[in-house]
Amino acid sequence: MKIVIIEDEPLTAENLRESLLEAKSDIQILAILDSIKNAVSWFKSNEQPDLIFSDIQLGDGLSFEVFNQVPITTPVVFCTAFDEYAIKAFKANGIDYILKPFDEQDITNALKRFDELKKKFTDNQVQLNNMLQLFQDKFSQQKKLSVLVYYKDKILPVKVTDIALFYLENKITYLITFDRLKYNIKKPLEELETLVGNDFYRANRQILVQRSAIREVVQYFARSLVVKLTIPFEEKIRINKTKTPDFLNWLSGK
Repeated sequence: MKIVIIEDEPLTAENLRESLLEAKSDIQILAILDSIKNAVSWFKSNEQPDLIFSDIQLGDGLSFEVFNQVPITTPVVFCTAFDEYAIKAFKANGIDYILKPFDEQDITNALKRFDELKKKFTDNQVQLNNMLQLFQDKFSQQKKLSVLVYYKDKILPVKVTDIALFYLENKITYLITFDRLKYNIKKPLEELETLVGNDFYRANRQILVQRSAIREVVQYFARSLVVKLTIPFEEKIRINKTKTPDFLNWLSGK
């Protein structure tokens, strides 16, 4: 079986390569591609593999762009720390969806799924309509959303439910957990705002705060609000008066 890996984290790519080779003896890794640009170039000049394992979020964008730019009919197993892309991943030839951090059993199960679905491929094209319910069922069973953070030489998954807030400092994005741990995360607040969902609110250009991290809200100058957290945070979190109604509706769960 010929497989291509699309993954921009070298350690994750190597872990995936080793897991695949251990899972089946007949697997051949044709390429490990670390960007949309490299993936598009490779698929334009090479024959398509039997299966693709692809991260979703790459350094130069979402891997869906690869499938938009090149007519790829090969089925895809998507590997990512974020589960909100499930249906979009499915529409891009997805036959399975693995949340990071994955283990060898996840890889084995994905390969088994591929073998089971081979008979449903016609001219190597995934039969999307026949498998939509299957994929939606799997998505509903996924683990809680996590994000990847960088600590020394390690990459760690942190559950979004454990995060009190994200904030920007000197153009670097950080998060603080309810356990008062601080990590650097290599994503802009704009992207995180989309990823983490309605449990977080964009208080201003620098801060994205979780609802359960808010201890109280007090009135401030010029009809604005100041948010006080359940954890120590030196910077004053101010809600502009124009955002006050929207913020209060969000805080009340509306």
